[in-house]
Amino acid sequence: MRKVDEFQLPLKGVPIGTQSFKYHLDGAFFNGDDDKNDVIDSDVTVALTADYRAGGICELRFEFSGEISVPCDRCLDPMPIAIDTTYDLSVKEGTRLDDSTDNVLEVPADMRYLDIAPAMRDTVLLCIPIMHVHADGECNPDMLKALDSHAATSGADEQPDDEELNDSGMADPRWEALRKLKDNKNN
Repeated sequence: MRKVDEFQLPLKGVPIGTQSFKYHLDGAFFNGDDDKNDVIDSDVTVALTADYRAGGICELRFEFSGEISVPCDRCLDPMPIAIDTTYDLSVKEGTRLDDSTDNVLEVPADMRYLDIAPAMRDTVLLCIPIMHVHADGECNPDMLKALDSHAATSGADEQPDDEELNDSGMADPRWEALRKLKDNKNN
């Protein structure tokens, strides 16, 4: 569980100019509280540069580097994903909290601190590919054998679907040719 004030960026009482901050995002950062995501473990460093300007404007640049682990969609073993990305965010004073514009956050003028944890969490989570699977040959072989044993069909026993049959009820030769290609690939 993370400390509440650990990721609070001061907005008031800060001199104009550039300041740098460093953060470390571990597995507890992603799996604490009520977060529901696929991250098993994390070792991500965030270098934040905050450029405070006159008029209540602050330009933030987050630079992420490191690695997270997520379960492989095929074998469920942990799979590392490299994180190397940046995120720019402009924070400006307004009348209310408004994040409806990409890369611009409007905060109330009386807000003294900004919780940057959600921005960091979301940026890293957006680096996870939709399908996360190991490269060929890296999946857990025991799990792959178990998956194969539960497969509905095994190539040679496949029967043509209704859409594969032509008007006379016979298997369309084009589908047969594709099935032969698939069988050759599996052998």
